[in-house]
Amino acid sequence: MNERPERLLATSADIERLVGLVKALDDEEQVRLVLDDGSRVEGVVAARPSMQFFREVDGREGSNALLRLEPLAGDTRPHYLWLDRIVEVTRLGSS
Repeated sequence: MNERPERLLATSADIERLVGLVKALDDEEQVRLVLDDGSRVEGVVAARPSMQFFREVDGREGSNALLRLEPLAGDTRPHYLWLDRIVEVTRLGSS
């Protein structure tokens, strides 16, 4: 997947928050996420996301991480979410 995040995070506080989210998203963990727009998404963490470093054409640099969230049931498609959008993680159990 060759996507770029809408936001790059560069401050130490933002990076620490991303690292905390990465640690909270264990492989095959069932989670409920609250996003920055107030929406909620439930699913299974396909694999713990990895921090990625980006450099824009204008020289701006920053990090983010992409999460693949598989559906809990049914045949819906997986969700791909940038971690900067996540404001709350609730663990529901493991798969």
